[in-house]
Amino acid sequence: MPVTAVHKDTTALTMTIVADFPVSQRRLWDAYADPRQIEKFWGPVTYPAKFLRHDMQVGGRSHYVMTGPEGDTSPGYWEFLNVDEPRRIEVRDGFAADDGTPKTDTPDMRMVFDFEGTDKGSRVTMTTHFNSLEELEQLIGMGMEEGTLSAMSQIDTVVTDLQAFAADRLTEAQILNDTQIRVSRVIRGTVQQVWDAHHDPEIMKRWLLGPDGWVMPVAEVAAKVGDIYRQEWEREDGTDRFGFTGELLESQPPYREVTTEQMIDTDYPPAQNEMTLTPVDGGTLLAIVITYPSADVRDAVLATGMTDGMETSYARLERMVLTAVQ
Repeated sequence: MPVTAVHKDTTALTMTIVADFPVSQRRLWDAYADPRQIEKFWGPVTYPAKFLRHDMQVGGRSHYVMTGPEGDTSPGYWEFLNVDEPRRIEVRDGFAADDGTPKTDTPDMRMVFDFEGTDKGSRVTMTTHFNSLEELEQLIGMGMEEGTLSAMSQIDTVVTDLQAFAADRLTEAQILNDTQIRVSRVIRGTVQQVWDAHHDPEIMKRWLLGPDGWVMPVAEVAAKVGDIYRQEWEREDGTDRFGFTGELLESQPPYREVTTEQMIDTDYPPAQNEMTLTPVDGGTLLAIVITYPSADVRDAVLATGMTDGMETSYARLERMVLTAVQ
C-alpha cells in the first residue's frame, strides 16, 4: 500500500491522504494526466472507472463512470480549476448524471493533488475540501475514505508499468462501452505542433493519408464552431475517391475539439469525435473518443482496420512533418 498518511480535520473540513511511489514525479503526474492510466486506479478495486472525457486544462472537464460487480454504475465529474504541470491539479469533484453533467442535489467537493519528488521517488498529497461538516460526515459515511484507499492501492502497478503506456507504442483502440471507443497514441511533438498538423490544410495533405498510395485532394477545415469541414481521399491514379464531412461542435485550441463525422454521399448516421491533446513525457498524448450510433456500427468500423490506417498516418506525421520542425 503506497499510502503513508491519512488525516481528517473536522475544523478545516479536509481529508488529506499522502502516498509515496518509487517512480519520478513526471511518471506519477502522467498517470493522472492519461485517461488510459487514471481509469486503472481512480475507482475502488470493486468499482473500476472508465474515463469518457478527460481534458486536463483549466476550464476542462472529466467524465468518468464507475461500475460495480452487479453492473450498477456511479458517474462522476471533475471540473479543472488549476493545472500546474507537473506540480498541482485542483478540481471540483462531484456526482454526475449519465451524460456527465453535474448533479445539483448531491454534495461536491474541491480536491487538490500536489506532486513532488522525494529521495526515493515521488509523492502525491491529495487534500479534499468539504463544504460543511455535515457533507464531510455524509461522504465519509458513504465510504469515501475506504474507496479512496482502495483506489490508490492500485497506483503502484500502473506507475511501475513502463511498457503499457510507453511513448513508442502504436495506435490503440479501446472499447469504452456499447457505443464508444477511445483511440490513443503518444505523438512525438508539442501540443501546438500536433494541433496545427490537424488544422493546417497543407500539412494535413502531407500526412493524413492512411496507407501508402493515397492522396488527399480536399482538406477543408472548420475555423469556428458551427462551420463544416470536408476531407476527401483518392488513390494516386485518381480512382476510389471517398470522403467525410461534419460540423465543428466545440473547440478549445490547442487542446480539445468535438466534431461530427459522416461519410459523404451516404445516409449512414454520423459519429461524434472528441479529440484531446495532453502533454506527457515523450510528446503529446492524442486521445479521440468516438461515439457511434450503435454497437453494430462501432464493431463494423473497427473491423475495417481503421486503427492500422491511423497508425500509418501518425507515423508519417512524426517522420515527415514533426521531425522537420523540431
